[in-house]
Amino acid sequence: MQEAKQRFSELLRAALSDGPQVVTRHGEGIAVVIDIAYFHQLRGDADDFKEFLRSGPDFDDVDLTRSRDLPRATDWT
Repeated sequence: MQEAKQRFSELLRAALSDGPQVVTRHGEGIAVVIDIAYFHQLRGDADDFKEFLRSGPDFDDVDLTRSRDLPRATDWT
């Protein structure tokens, strides 16, 4: 723990680049420093895909009807 206090910024950088970092006291793990995005993922704070789609724009005002016109003529020879 003393080393973690002395090298706190290095501990944070390692958590961001290398993943979770275990802090020990007398050889026993007492805490884990993790990236905030990983923390939110573990807590379930991140939107799931369904919520992502629901949060998109409203399509009620968009005209999605398909044109009934025939395609243009092409000469394949």
